[in-house]
Amino acid sequence: MRLRALLETDVLGLRLLGGDDELDRTVRGVMTTDLRDPSRYLSGGELVLTGLAWRTSPEDSEPFVRILAQTGVAALAAGEAELGDIPDDLVAACARHRLPLFAVNERVAFATITEHVVRQVSGERAGDLAAVVDRHRRLMTSGPAGGGPDVVLDLLGTDLDLRAWVLSPAGRPIAGSRSVGEPLPTEVCAALAAEHLAAIRTGRRGPHRVNVQGSTYSLFPIHSSGRGAASASRDVRETVLSDWLLAVEADAGDWPEERLDLLQGVTQLISVERDRRDAARTVRRRLAQEVLELVQTGAAPAEIAARLRVAAPVLLPGLGAAPHWQVVVARVEWDGGDIEGGPVAQSLLEEILVDPTASGPEPSDRIAVAHTGDEAIALVPLPAVTAEDGPEPSLLADSLLATVREPLTAGLSDDGRLTLGVSASVHSADGLRGALEEARHARRVAAARPGRVCAAGHQELASHVLLLPFVPDDVRRAFTARLLDPLRDYDRRHRAELIPTLEAFLDCDGSWTRCASRLHLHVNTLRYRVGRIEQLTGRDLSRLEDKLDFFLALRMS
Repeated sequence: MRLRALLETDVLGLRLLGGDDELDRTVRGVMTTDLRDPSRYLSGGELVLTGLAWRTSPEDSEPFVRILAQTGVAALAAGEAELGDIPDDLVAACARHRLPLFAVNERVAFATITEHVVRQVSGERAGDLAAVVDRHRRLMTSGPAGGGPDVVLDLLGTDLDLRAWVLSPAGRPIAGSRSVGEPLPTEVCAALAAEHLAAIRTGRRGPHRVNVQGSTYSLFPIHSSGRGAASASRDVRETVLSDWLLAVEADAGDWPEERLDLLQGVTQLISVERDRRDAARTVRRRLAQEVLELVQTGAAPAEIAARLRVAAPVLLPGLGAAPHWQVVVARVEWDGGDIEGGPVAQSLLEEILVDPTASGPEPSDRIAVAHTGDEAIALVPLPAVTAEDGPEPSLLADSLLATVREPLTAGLSDDGRLTLGVSASVHSADGLRGALEEARHARRVAAARPGRVCAAGHQELASHVLLLPFVPDDVRRAFTARLLDPLRDYDRRHRAELIPTLEAFLDCDGSWTRCASRLHLHVNTLRYRVGRIEQLTGRDLSRLEDKLDFFLALRMS
């Protein structure tokens, strides 16, 4: 898409202020920002929309435009709603850096321009991929223009009698042919996604053939169409947890080359739909990023509240009252630390937090996720409720991972971890900073647990277990060894079961009768064992301090 085409589209209300010689530049995307330095969110080729809130003096224009030019954006479009005429210093700075500058009429919303650009860019990509599968006339006649991946899968069913589904890496169904009938059971989706991710991590070439619950499936990876040839040089861990897959109920092992080519063409067509959905998430991601930056920089609650008022209609269309909010923090870490996990965690959160009851074509349209470094942060709106409506809705840490743990564990293999923390809900901008810290603390609690995929909620922060993850490993080992090693050695030599006795004694709050009954021992035998524990460790189990030391040692061992 060329800049010239934007200028010639009357409904967009663009007026050229400079850059006549640059109108043949290609526009590859669109971004709205009022940050002084938006470079971290730019990749080149964007039309940048700005309301000029970043400009507090004429001296601000030069560094802002220089940053845009260095990142290779296609053009800048400045709104007239805030300041009226576009300032001369901005016009001059754009001229110096050969950056085309448009003025946006105050009657035209930035959303109108954004939707037009996204629609045009996605359409052009679809046209490019159509040429790849042009020999499949019927497929292309009804394909991507006729309703997304569902129509393409319908053609596989009617033309080739193939039942097929598109799944996310977390095993969430994204599309299926209408001729399939009943959707795939949740456990089958999870198993297929796990088999696919395991095959990708071991380097096997697709399609991958697997047998699940007595049926054979062939699994085809669906890569983002924007990755191109550069994907071959990227570490598989950067994309394994974000790419979709096409599951076909058939054994592709004996297929002719022509049919395999056709399925590869189908995956390329579906990848366009993936890119379209990613583009639709751009606005929500940007809202989350802006709110996050305000919260982390200590902005005034009134400023954060104003940004949330902008976010609420986007995330919860038609919502009459201000919502409550929860914060979810996720972190993806790989052994060696040489891969940034933030983008992967962002993509995963957008899939994990999908609300299956949400209406509309995009079931995750209520989720706004930002990322920084290895961490992704989701701002999740929850409808405000009254006493008559019942208890507040709330995300629970364990339920978020219930159906996705198996596939994500396979994708992380033996060198990656996903940890997730969930805050309590807050009712105003004043509580967001605390909610963010609460979610981060909960994630650290999850990180102290064994396993590749772990989560913790805010409920777990009101307990002594919150302290344990933050004790250095060498201190934990020394503490537990000093108290428990003498008992372990004695148990190995004499099979005395002092450790189980100690655990039961503490669990029964030091009650001799209840502990003896639980262990099926005579009280005198229990007294002998407890006496041996005290003799070996030099501690007194009648003292609260010594009981607490033993309790913590057992928890940390």
